[in-house]
Amino acid sequence: MKENVKILIAEDDDGHYSLIEKNLKRVGINNEIVRFADGQETLDYLFKEDGGARETSQAYLLLLDINMPKVDGVEVLRKVKEDPELSKIPVIMLTTSDDDEKTQQCRDLGCTAYIVKPVEYDNFVATIGSIGLFLSVVIMPEIENVGGD
Repeated sequence: MKENVKILIAEDDDGHYSLIEKNLKRVGINNEIVRFADGQETLDYLFKEDGGARETSQAYLLLLDINMPKVDGVEVLRKVKEDPELSKIPVIMLTTSDDDEKTQQCRDLGCTAYIVKPVEYDNFVATIGSIGLFLSVVIMPEIENVGGD
């Protein structure tokens, strides 16, 4: 993955976040990572509200948990994909929820991928490693400087 892509991780579970970060680095993903502990923090950052620091010309990738406090991941995904500028950000749903309805809802809203976090540690590590390998070959869309940062 291009080094200039900033990875945003919306994950309220400290243990899951640590495993995600550690295992992305293990497979060679050394991009800057910004973590959000709930959906509202994620939206504030992306929509530049309450001190949100998103840079208009920066390329982003969002790893998004569904079950988060304040605003759930499905609502974050909906708002991101409804915004003309933010809709270009690839969003990978990374969640423990394997509910078929949620999966379809996220796909309908435009998520790039929907990945279920396994419960067993070794499987969780392998899944994050696979995501890292995917990210190492994916080509990120260019973000236009619409807002004039």
